[in-house]
Amino acid sequence: MRSPLRPAAAAMAAAIAIGVPALAAPLAHADDLAPDLVVSTLPAVSPAPGEVYDQSVTVTNRGTAPADGVTFRIRLTRGLDFPQHTDGCTYSTVTDHVRQALCELDTVVRPGATLTTPVRFKTLPAALMEAVEYGTGPTGEAPGEGFGDSYRRLTLTADNTADLAAEGDRVTGAPGSRVTVTATLRNNGPGWIQNQESDDQPALMVRIPPGTVAREVPEDCAPFGIDGPTGPSEPGRPRYVCWPADHTIDVGRSLGYTFVLEIGKTARDTQGEVTATSVYGIHPAFDENPANDTALLSVDVPGGGQPGTSTSGGTTTGTTTSGGATSGGTTSGGDTGSGGTGTGGQGNDPHGQSTGTTGTSGASGGYGSASTTAATNAGTGGTLAATGSDGMPLLATAAVGATALGGLVLAAVRRRNTTG
Repeated sequence: MRSPLRPAAAAMAAAIAIGVPALAAPLAHADDLAPDLVVSTLPAVSPAPGEVYDQSVTVTNRGTAPADGVTFRIRLTRGLDFPQHTDGCTYSTVTDHVRQALCELDTVVRPGATLTTPVRFKTLPAALMEAVEYGTGPTGEAPGEGFGDSYRRLTLTADNTADLAAEGDRVTGAPGSRVTVTATLRNNGPGWIQNQESDDQPALMVRIPPGTVAREVPEDCAPFGIDGPTGPSEPGRPRYVCWPADHTIDVGRSLGYTFVLEIGKTARDTQGEVTATSVYGIHPAFDENPANDTALLSVDVPGGGQPGTSTSGGTTTGTTTSGGATSGGTTSGGDTGSGGTGTGGQGNDPHGQSTGTTGTSGASGGYGSASTTAATNAGTGGTLAATGSDGMPLLATAAVGATALGGLVLAAVRRRNTTG
Protein backbone atom coordinates (compact mmCIF):
# COMPACT_ATOMS: atom_id res chain seq x y z
CA MET A 1 0.00 0.00 0.00
CA ARG A 2 1.43 3.34 -1.02
CA SER A 3 2.08 5.92 1.64
CA PRO A 4 0.44 9.27 1.00
CA LEU A 5 2.85 12.14 0.40
CA ARG A 6 3.39 14.41 3.30
CA PRO A 7 2.26 18.01 2.74
CA ALA A 8 5.82 19.35 2.37
CA ALA A 9 6.83 16.59 -0.03
CA ALA A 10 3.63 17.06 -2.02
CA ALA A 11 4.33 20.76 -2.38
CA MET A 12 7.89 20.04 -3.57
CA ALA A 13 6.66 17.47 -6.10
CA ALA A 14 4.10 19.91 -7.42
CA ALA A 15 6.72 22.63 -7.76
CA ILE A 16 8.99 20.35 -9.79
CA ALA A 17 6.13 19.10 -11.95
CA ILE A 18 5.01 22.56 -13.00
CA GLY A 19 8.52 24.02 -13.26
CA VAL A 20 8.31 26.29 -10.20
CA PRO A 21 11.78 26.55 -8.60
CA ALA A 22 10.67 26.35 -5.01
CA LEU A 23 14.24 26.65 -3.66
CA ALA A 24 15.71 28.73 -6.50
CA ALA A 25 15.93 32.02 -4.64
CA PRO A 26 17.79 30.70 -1.56
CA LEU A 27 20.21 28.66 -3.74
CA ALA A 28 20.97 31.59 -6.04
CA HIS A 29 21.64 33.79 -3.03
CA ALA A 30 24.02 31.20 -1.58
CA ASP A 31 25.92 30.94 -4.86
CA ASP A 32 26.51 34.68 -4.85
CA LEU A 33 28.45 34.40 -1.60
CA ALA A 34 31.94 33.50 -2.78
CA PRO A 35 35.45 34.95 -2.70
CA ASP A 36 36.82 36.51 -5.87
CA LEU A 37 40.60 36.96 -5.72
CA VAL A 38 42.60 39.33 -7.93
CA VAL A 39 46.41 39.34 -8.16
CA SER A 40 48.38 42.48 -9.06
CA THR A 41 50.83 42.47 -11.99
CA LEU A 42 54.60 42.28 -11.76
CA PRO A 43 56.80 44.94 -13.39
CA ALA A 44 58.57 43.91 -16.61
CA VAL A 45 62.35 43.57 -16.54
CA SER A 46 65.31 42.50 -18.71
CA PRO A 47 67.65 40.94 -16.15
CA ALA A 48 71.24 39.96 -16.86
CA PRO A 49 72.46 36.45 -15.99
CA GLY A 50 73.16 36.24 -12.28
CA GLU A 51 70.65 38.90 -11.24
CA VAL A 52 67.90 38.20 -8.71
CA TYR A 53 64.37 39.48 -9.26
CA ASP A 54 62.66 40.32 -5.94
CA GLN A 55 59.16 41.79 -6.09
CA SER A 56 55.83 41.34 -4.31
CA VAL A 57 52.26 41.04 -5.50
CA THR A 58 49.00 41.88 -3.73
CA VAL A 59 46.07 39.47 -3.56
CA THR A 60 42.75 41.30 -3.14
CA ASN A 61 39.39 39.69 -2.35
CA ARG A 62 36.70 41.56 -4.29
CA GLY A 63 34.09 38.87 -3.62
CA THR A 64 31.30 38.51 -1.08
CA ALA A 65 32.76 35.75 1.12
CA PRO A 66 36.13 35.21 2.80
CA ALA A 67 38.84 33.07 1.22
CA ASP A 68 39.93 30.64 3.94
CA GLY A 69 43.53 29.97 2.89
CA VAL A 70 45.25 30.73 -0.43
CA THR A 71 47.30 28.34 -2.57
CA PHE A 72 49.83 30.48 -4.46
CA ARG A 73 51.80 29.04 -7.40
CA ILE A 74 54.91 30.29 -9.20
CA ARG A 75 56.31 28.66 -12.36
CA LEU A 76 59.59 29.54 -14.11
CA THR A 77 60.94 28.60 -17.54
CA ARG A 78 64.28 26.83 -17.71
CA GLY A 79 66.47 29.95 -17.80
CA LEU A 80 65.20 30.98 -14.35
CA ASP A 81 65.34 29.37 -10.91
CA PHE A 82 64.33 30.04 -7.30
CA PRO A 83 67.16 31.69 -5.30
CA GLN A 84 66.18 29.82 -2.14
CA HIS A 85 63.41 27.64 -0.73
CA THR A 86 60.79 29.15 1.57
CA ASP A 87 58.92 27.45 4.40
CA GLY A 88 55.37 26.54 3.44
CA CYS A 89 56.25 25.99 -0.22
CA THR A 90 56.70 22.72 -2.10
CA TYR A 91 59.21 22.80 -4.97
CA SER A 92 59.30 20.56 -8.01
CA THR A 93 60.31 20.41 -11.67
CA VAL A 94 57.47 19.73 -14.05
CA THR A 95 57.21 19.25 -17.81
CA ASP A 96 59.86 20.83 -20.04
CA HIS A 97 62.26 21.80 -17.24
CA VAL A 98 59.72 24.18 -15.68
CA ARG A 99 60.45 24.87 -12.02
CA GLN A 100 57.45 25.23 -9.73
CA ALA A 101 56.76 26.42 -6.20
CA LEU A 102 53.35 25.69 -4.64
CA CYS A 103 52.91 27.75 -1.45
CA GLU A 104 50.13 27.40 1.12
CA LEU A 105 49.26 30.78 2.66
CA ASP A 106 47.44 29.94 5.88
CA THR A 107 45.34 33.05 6.26
CA VAL A 108 41.78 34.27 5.81
CA VAL A 109 41.25 37.02 3.23
CA ARG A 110 37.92 38.69 3.95
CA PRO A 111 35.93 40.62 1.34
CA GLY A 112 37.77 43.87 0.55
CA ALA A 113 40.93 42.73 2.36
CA THR A 114 44.37 42.08 0.82
CA LEU A 115 47.49 40.04 1.45
CA THR A 116 51.01 40.49 0.04
CA THR A 117 53.33 37.69 -1.05
CA PRO A 118 56.80 37.77 -2.67
CA VAL A 119 57.81 36.55 -6.14
CA ARG A 120 61.55 35.88 -6.35
CA PHE A 121 63.71 34.25 -9.01
CA LYS A 122 67.30 34.34 -10.25
CA THR A 123 68.49 34.57 -13.85
CA LEU A 124 70.66 31.65 -14.99
CA PRO A 125 73.58 31.85 -17.49
CA ALA A 126 71.44 30.27 -20.26
CA ALA A 127 68.50 32.68 -19.77
CA LEU A 128 67.16 34.47 -22.83
CA MET A 129 63.43 34.25 -23.66
CA GLU A 130 61.71 33.50 -20.36
CA ALA A 131 58.32 33.56 -18.64
CA VAL A 132 56.98 33.56 -15.10
CA GLU A 133 53.51 32.41 -14.06
CA TYR A 134 52.18 33.43 -10.66
CA GLY A 135 48.93 33.60 -8.71
CA THR A 136 46.09 31.51 -7.33
CA GLY A 137 42.60 30.31 -8.20
CA PRO A 138 39.63 32.73 -8.10
CA THR A 139 38.53 31.42 -4.70
CA GLY A 140 42.01 30.65 -3.33
CA GLU A 141 42.38 27.11 -4.64
CA ALA A 142 45.37 25.94 -6.70
CA PRO A 143 45.22 27.65 -10.11
CA GLY A 144 44.42 25.82 -13.32
CA GLU A 145 46.28 26.18 -16.60
CA GLY A 146 44.53 29.28 -17.96
CA PHE A 147 45.14 32.92 -17.10
CA GLY A 148 42.94 35.61 -15.66
CA ASP A 149 42.74 38.16 -12.86
CA SER A 150 43.90 35.68 -10.22
CA TYR A 151 46.63 33.91 -12.21
CA ARG A 152 48.98 35.90 -14.42
CA ARG A 153 51.98 35.53 -16.70
CA LEU A 154 55.03 37.75 -17.16
CA THR A 155 57.29 37.38 -20.22
CA LEU A 156 60.80 38.78 -20.23
CA THR A 157 63.90 38.79 -22.40
CA ALA A 158 67.13 38.47 -20.47
CA ASP A 159 70.09 40.70 -21.24
CA ASN A 160 71.85 37.85 -23.06
CA THR A 161 72.56 36.45 -26.54
CA ALA A 162 72.50 33.16 -28.45
CA ASP A 163 74.69 32.27 -31.43
CA LEU A 164 72.99 30.37 -34.25
CA ALA A 165 75.45 28.66 -36.61
CA ALA A 166 74.92 26.93 -39.96
CA GLU A 167 76.84 23.79 -40.94
CA GLY A 168 76.89 22.56 -44.53
CA ASP A 169 77.88 19.30 -46.19
CA ARG A 170 80.02 18.02 -49.11
CA VAL A 171 79.19 14.92 -51.13
CA THR A 172 80.29 13.29 -54.38
CA GLY A 173 78.02 11.73 -56.99
CA ALA A 174 77.91 10.80 -60.65
CA PRO A 175 75.60 12.53 -63.14
CA GLY A 176 72.10 11.07 -62.89
CA SER A 177 72.69 9.57 -59.43
CA ARG A 178 71.16 10.51 -56.08
CA VAL A 179 73.13 11.77 -53.10
CA THR A 180 72.24 12.58 -49.49
CA VAL A 181 73.22 15.89 -47.90
CA THR A 182 72.57 17.18 -44.39
CA ALA A 183 72.11 20.85 -43.50
CA THR A 184 72.59 21.61 -39.82
CA LEU A 185 71.46 24.38 -37.46
CA ARG A 186 73.29 24.68 -34.13
CA ASN A 187 72.88 26.88 -31.06
CA ASN A 188 76.30 27.79 -29.63
CA GLY A 189 74.72 29.70 -26.73
CA PRO A 190 75.16 31.07 -24.19
CA GLY A 191 71.36 31.50 -24.19
CA TRP A 192 68.79 28.81 -25.00
CA ILE A 193 66.15 29.76 -27.57
CA GLN A 194 62.40 29.36 -27.32
CA ASN A 195 60.38 31.90 -29.25
CA GLN A 196 56.81 31.78 -30.54
CA GLU A 197 55.76 35.38 -30.50
CA SER A 198 58.09 37.20 -32.91
CA ASP A 199 60.03 36.81 -36.15
CA ASP A 200 63.11 35.65 -34.24
CA GLN A 201 61.95 32.03 -34.29
CA PRO A 202 65.13 30.07 -35.13
CA ALA A 203 65.34 28.45 -38.57
CA LEU A 204 67.69 27.27 -41.30
CA MET A 205 67.40 28.46 -44.91
CA VAL A 206 68.49 25.74 -47.39
CA ARG A 207 69.25 26.58 -50.99
CA ILE A 208 69.43 23.48 -53.18
CA PRO A 209 72.61 23.33 -55.34
CA PRO A 210 71.83 24.33 -58.95
CA GLY A 211 71.92 21.39 -61.34
CA THR A 212 70.33 19.12 -58.73
CA VAL A 213 66.74 18.50 -57.68
CA ALA A 214 65.52 17.77 -54.14
CA ARG A 215 63.75 14.42 -54.46
CA GLU A 216 63.25 13.75 -50.73
CA VAL A 217 62.71 16.60 -48.25
CA PRO A 218 62.36 16.57 -44.42
CA GLU A 219 58.87 17.17 -43.07
CA ASP A 220 60.41 19.97 -41.00
CA CYS A 221 61.21 21.96 -44.16
CA ALA A 222 58.72 24.01 -46.17
CA PRO A 223 59.28 25.52 -49.63
CA PHE A 224 60.27 29.15 -49.29
CA GLY A 225 58.74 31.79 -51.53
CA ILE A 226 59.20 35.53 -51.74
CA ASP A 227 58.62 36.28 -48.07
CA GLY A 228 57.66 33.01 -46.44
CA PRO A 229 56.87 29.30 -46.79
CA THR A 230 54.45 28.54 -49.58
CA GLY A 231 52.95 25.33 -48.25
CA PRO A 232 53.78 21.97 -46.70
CA SER A 233 56.96 20.02 -47.34
CA GLU A 234 57.30 18.81 -50.92
CA PRO A 235 60.18 17.89 -53.26
CA GLY A 236 61.40 19.75 -56.31
CA ARG A 237 61.71 23.28 -54.95
CA PRO A 238 64.88 25.43 -55.14
CA ARG A 239 64.73 26.71 -51.56
CA TYR A 240 63.42 25.57 -48.18
CA VAL A 241 63.16 26.92 -44.65
CA CYS A 242 63.51 24.38 -41.83
CA TRP A 243 62.81 24.83 -38.13
CA PRO A 244 61.90 22.91 -34.95
CA ALA A 245 58.16 22.59 -34.43
CA ASP A 246 58.40 23.93 -30.89
CA HIS A 247 60.70 26.82 -31.90
CA THR A 248 63.13 25.65 -29.24
CA ILE A 249 66.88 24.99 -29.42
CA ASP A 250 68.86 24.37 -26.25
CA VAL A 251 72.47 25.41 -25.86
CA GLY A 252 74.76 22.99 -27.70
CA ARG A 253 71.92 21.34 -29.60
CA SER A 254 72.24 20.62 -33.34
CA LEU A 255 69.29 20.04 -35.66
CA GLY A 256 70.09 18.11 -38.84
CA TYR A 257 67.87 18.28 -41.95
CA THR A 258 68.62 15.60 -44.54
CA PHE A 259 67.81 16.00 -48.25
CA VAL A 260 68.12 13.48 -51.08
CA LEU A 261 69.29 15.23 -54.25
CA GLU A 262 69.23 13.95 -57.82
CA ILE A 263 72.19 15.15 -59.86
CA GLY A 264 71.42 16.28 -63.42
CA LYS A 265 72.81 14.10 -66.21
CA THR A 266 74.89 16.99 -67.57
CA ALA A 267 75.62 18.67 -64.23
CA ARG A 268 79.06 19.64 -63.00
CA ASP A 269 80.39 20.53 -59.57
CA THR A 270 77.83 22.74 -57.85
CA GLN A 271 77.16 24.47 -54.55
CA GLY A 272 74.12 25.54 -52.59
CA GLU A 273 73.94 27.35 -49.26
CA VAL A 274 72.58 26.92 -45.76
CA THR A 275 71.96 29.99 -43.64
CA ALA A 276 71.08 30.32 -39.95
CA THR A 277 68.18 32.74 -39.82
CA SER A 278 64.61 32.97 -38.57
CA VAL A 279 61.41 31.40 -39.89
CA TYR A 280 60.78 34.69 -41.72
CA GLY A 281 64.29 34.96 -43.13
CA ILE A 282 65.22 37.83 -40.82
CA HIS A 283 68.49 37.75 -38.89
CA PRO A 284 67.54 37.19 -35.21
CA ALA A 285 68.22 40.15 -32.96
CA PHE A 286 69.61 37.92 -30.23
CA ASP A 287 72.35 36.56 -32.54
CA GLU A 288 75.25 39.04 -32.52
CA ASN A 289 77.69 36.82 -34.43
CA PRO A 290 76.76 36.70 -38.14
CA ALA A 291 80.19 35.31 -39.16
CA ASN A 292 79.05 31.67 -38.86
CA ASP A 293 75.54 32.13 -40.26
CA THR A 294 76.26 30.74 -43.75
CA ALA A 295 77.88 27.50 -44.97
CA LEU A 296 78.14 25.66 -48.28
CA LEU A 297 76.19 22.64 -49.50
CA SER A 298 78.59 21.21 -52.12
CA VAL A 299 78.03 18.42 -54.64
CA ASP A 300 81.17 17.28 -56.46
CA VAL A 301 80.55 15.58 -59.80
CA PRO A 302 83.57 13.53 -61.05
CA GLY A 303 84.92 14.98 -64.27
CA GLY A 304 82.89 18.14 -63.80
CA GLY A 305 84.10 21.73 -63.89
CA GLN A 306 84.36 24.33 -61.16
CA PRO A 307 81.30 25.34 -59.11
CA GLY A 308 79.20 27.83 -61.00
CA THR A 309 79.71 26.12 -64.39
CA SER A 310 76.88 24.65 -66.46
CA THR A 311 77.22 22.35 -69.48
CA SER A 312 74.10 23.79 -71.08
CA GLY A 313 72.59 27.21 -71.31
CA GLY A 314 76.01 28.89 -71.14
CA THR A 315 78.63 29.31 -68.44
CA THR A 316 78.03 31.28 -65.30
CA THR A 317 80.19 32.43 -62.44
CA GLY A 318 79.10 33.59 -59.03
CA THR A 319 80.15 34.31 -55.48
CA THR A 320 78.95 32.65 -52.33
CA THR A 321 79.68 33.86 -48.81
CA SER A 322 80.35 31.29 -46.12
CA GLY A 323 81.14 32.39 -42.57
CA GLY A 324 82.77 35.60 -43.75
CA ALA A 325 84.88 33.90 -46.45
CA THR A 326 84.20 34.01 -50.19
CA SER A 327 84.29 30.99 -52.48
CA GLY A 328 83.01 30.14 -55.93
CA GLY A 329 79.31 29.39 -56.18
CA THR A 330 76.20 29.74 -58.24
CA THR A 331 72.78 31.23 -57.77
CA SER A 332 69.54 29.78 -58.95
CA GLY A 333 68.13 31.75 -61.84
CA GLY A 334 65.44 34.17 -60.77
CA ASP A 335 65.46 32.84 -57.22
CA THR A 336 65.87 34.93 -54.11
CA GLY A 337 68.07 33.11 -51.67
CA SER A 338 70.71 33.73 -49.06
CA GLY A 339 74.36 34.48 -49.65
CA GLY A 340 75.98 36.54 -52.43
CA THR A 341 74.99 37.34 -55.99
CA GLY A 342 75.32 35.52 -59.32
CA THR A 343 74.87 36.25 -62.99
CA GLY A 344 73.03 34.06 -65.51
CA GLY A 345 72.53 31.29 -62.90
CA GLN A 346 71.64 27.71 -63.73
CA GLY A 347 68.15 26.51 -62.76
CA ASN A 348 67.43 23.46 -60.60
CA ASP A 349 66.92 21.08 -63.50
CA PRO A 350 68.30 17.55 -63.19
CA HIS A 351 69.24 17.72 -66.87
CA GLY A 352 71.24 20.89 -66.41
CA GLN A 353 68.92 23.17 -68.38
CA SER A 354 69.71 26.82 -67.68
CA THR A 355 67.02 29.40 -67.05
CA GLY A 356 69.24 32.11 -68.52
CA THR A 357 68.12 34.62 -65.90
CA THR A 358 69.94 36.64 -63.32
CA GLY A 359 69.49 35.67 -59.66
CA THR A 360 70.14 37.96 -56.72
CA SER A 361 70.52 36.30 -53.40
CA GLY A 362 69.26 37.81 -50.20
CA ALA A 363 67.39 36.90 -47.06
CA SER A 364 63.65 36.69 -46.92
CA GLY A 365 61.25 35.18 -44.47
CA GLY A 366 58.47 32.68 -44.10
CA TYR A 367 56.31 30.55 -41.92
CA GLY A 368 55.15 26.95 -41.90
CA SER A 369 54.93 24.02 -39.50
CA ALA A 370 56.92 20.85 -39.13
CA SER A 371 58.68 18.61 -36.67
CA THR A 372 62.38 18.35 -35.93
CA THR A 373 64.45 15.80 -37.88
CA ALA A 374 67.69 14.11 -36.90
CA ALA A 375 69.24 16.08 -34.09
CA THR A 376 72.20 15.73 -31.81
CA ASN A 377 70.45 16.61 -28.59
CA ALA A 378 72.32 18.26 -25.79
CA GLY A 379 69.10 19.26 -24.09
CA THR A 380 65.38 18.91 -24.25
CA GLY A 381 63.04 21.17 -26.19
CA GLY A 382 59.41 22.01 -25.74
CA THR A 383 56.77 24.48 -26.66
CA LEU A 384 53.90 26.33 -25.12
CA ALA A 385 50.24 25.69 -25.75
CA ALA A 386 47.77 28.54 -25.93
CA THR A 387 45.09 28.76 -23.28
CA GLY A 388 43.36 31.60 -21.50
CA SER A 389 42.50 35.06 -22.76
CA ASP A 390 45.66 36.99 -21.99
CA GLY A 391 48.43 34.50 -22.65
CA MET A 392 49.51 30.92 -23.10
CA PRO A 393 50.31 28.44 -20.31
CA LEU A 394 53.76 26.98 -19.79
CA LEU A 395 52.57 23.38 -19.59
CA ALA A 396 51.11 21.46 -22.50
CA THR A 397 51.29 18.03 -24.10
CA ALA A 398 54.13 17.10 -26.42
CA ALA A 399 51.58 15.89 -28.96
CA VAL A 400 50.66 19.44 -29.85
CA GLY A 401 54.23 20.66 -29.61
CA ALA A 402 53.58 22.74 -26.52
CA THR A 403 56.09 24.04 -23.97
CA ALA A 404 55.70 23.65 -20.27
CA LEU A 405 55.27 26.26 -17.56
CA GLY A 406 51.70 25.87 -16.70
CA GLY A 407 50.71 26.90 -20.15
CA LEU A 408 53.48 29.13 -21.43
CA VAL A 409 52.90 28.97 -25.20
CA LEU A 410 53.43 32.10 -27.19
CA ALA A 411 51.41 32.81 -30.31
CA ALA A 412 53.50 33.65 -33.36
CA VAL A 413 53.07 37.23 -34.56
CA ARG A 414 54.02 37.48 -38.22
CA ARG A 415 56.21 40.32 -39.38
CA ARG A 416 57.19 40.59 -43.03
CA ASN A 417 60.79 41.22 -43.95
CA THR A 418 60.96 44.83 -45.08
CA THR A 419 64.57 44.66 -46.20
CA GLY A 420 63.80 42.62 -49.34
